[in-house]
Amino acid sequence: MAHIIVVGNEKGGAGKSTVSMHLATALARLGHRVETLDLDLRQRSLGRYLDNRTAFLQKSDLTLPSPGHTQLPDADKDGLNVNETANEEKLSEAVAGLDASCDFIVIDCPGSHTRLAQVAHSLADTLVTPLNDSFIDFDLLARIDADGDKILGPSVYSEMVWSARQVRAQAGLPPIDWVVLRNRLGAQQMVNKMKIERALERLSKRIGFRVAPGFSERVVFRELFPRGLTLLDLKDVGVKQLNISNVAARQELRELIKALKLPGVEVTF
Repeated sequence: MAHIIVVGNEKGGAGKSTVSMHLATALARLGHRVETLDLDLRQRSLGRYLDNRTAFLQKSDLTLPSPGHTQLPDADKDGLNVNETANEEKLSEAVAGLDASCDFIVIDCPGSHTRLAQVAHSLADTLVTPLNDSFIDFDLLARIDADGDKILGPSVYSEMVWSARQVRAQAGLPPIDWVVLRNRLGAQQMVNKMKIERALERLSKRIGFRVAPGFSERVVFRELFPRGLTLLDLKDVGVKQLNISNVAARQELRELIKALKLPGVEVTF
């Protein structure tokens, strides 16, 4: 059975599609069979990223290791179960069709609460939640006091993950390995940064997730999207000498994949 990785939270702009694309492509480069699903049916950031990759590789006559991408199939409304919507049926059908042929399925969720994203979270073996390093994003996980020191209670997204965990437990499935990524970390040791670090450490023990470093804010990520490329593709498309920022970003990706502790994955790049 495929190991399902869901990349999600309920806030836009946290870097979910960037993380999804780099994670899926890195796994493909490591020799794994990887398929992707984009549940943001309106914006399709991951789907468009992969479309850009296909077009660029065809235009450049290049072949690079790449994940596959599956569009959600049309659902037969007459065959739906009582509690299923058409999109839920599409997701179940797509995952069932990929389960035996893939090592990993990477699902990119929209930056909002949808029933489809909720179902995807219940399918997750590994849940990756990118979080910008600010209390605005932290509020998605938990409510905190005015000083940023005391956690008052879980917030909407944490409650949704809790519900997904209950669904998995009732179905007799292994628990979700939840990893929160601290994205766009600043280089300076600012007071807010240290407060967020302490708050995440306390909250992780309270609601059960692991904290891992994500990606720093870098211009290169915006430059890669139009060509559908990732950090690991640069040398293959003619970049002979990586600059310091690109080398550091590759190291961040390496550390991210190591931190996820995915089954059968040995990082060799």
